[in-house]
Amino acid sequence: MTEIDGVLAGKAHSAGVERVVNAPLPTVYGDFQAVGYLDRTRGDEQVALVYGDIQKDGMLTRLHSECLTGDAFGSRHCECGPQLSTALREIVAEGRGILIYLRGHEGRGIGLLAKLQAMKLQAEGLDTVEANLALGLPVDARDYGVAAEILHDLDVRSVRLLSNNPRKREALLRNGIKVDAQVPLLIPPCEDNITYLRTKRERLDHDLPHLDAVVGHRV
Repeated sequence: MTEIDGVLAGKAHSAGVERVVNAPLPTVYGDFQAVGYLDRTRGDEQVALVYGDIQKDGMLTRLHSECLTGDAFGSRHCECGPQLSTALREIVAEGRGILIYLRGHEGRGIGLLAKLQAMKLQAEGLDTVEANLALGLPVDARDYGVAAEILHDLDVRSVRLLSNNPRKREALLRNGIKVDAQVPLLIPPCEDNITYLRTKRERLDHDLPHLDAVVGHRV
C-alpha cells in the first residue's frame, strides 16, 4: 500500500464533504488519483486530483474554479484554461501535489448563463466587476470552504498555494489550513484578456505584476 492509499483508506468524510470514490486518472500531464467528493451542504460533486504521495505540510496545491469556456473551449477571454494546464504541469514537475477542481464556481460563482450575460456586457464596454453589478449579481460569490474540507479529509495541514488571488489564501486560513507560501501562477496576457486581467488586479486585488510590462489598453 502506498502512502496515498493509506491516507485515502482512512476517514471517509469531514464535516461538510463525503468522499465517494478514488480512481486512477492517467492524463497527458501524468498519472493522477481522482478523488471524488459530495458537498453535502450544496449538493455539488467535487474532485481533487492528487499526484504523488500526500504530505501533511507544504503540499503544492491549486484551487481551480470551474470555467467551462476557458477550461474546455479554450476561451481567450480569461486565463483559466492555461492556468489549469500550467498548474497540472507544475504539480507533476514537483513530484507531488493536489488540484481541487471546484464546481459551482462558474463566473466567480454566478453560473454559466449569467457569466455569458456578463461577457456580453464586457464586449459592450463594461469591465468584469461592472458587468456583474449591472446584472444585480455579486462581484465574487465563490466559497472555498469545501476546498478546505477536502484538504482536511486528505490530512493536509498546510499548503503552498498556486494562486494570484489573496481571497483563496484568506479562505483557507479561516478554515484551518495554513498557507506556507502563495506561489504565482502568471499566464502571459493576450489582446483579448488584458483588460480583464488588469481589472482583476486593480479591482479584485489579484497579484499580477507581469501586466506592468504590457502597454496599452485601459482597465
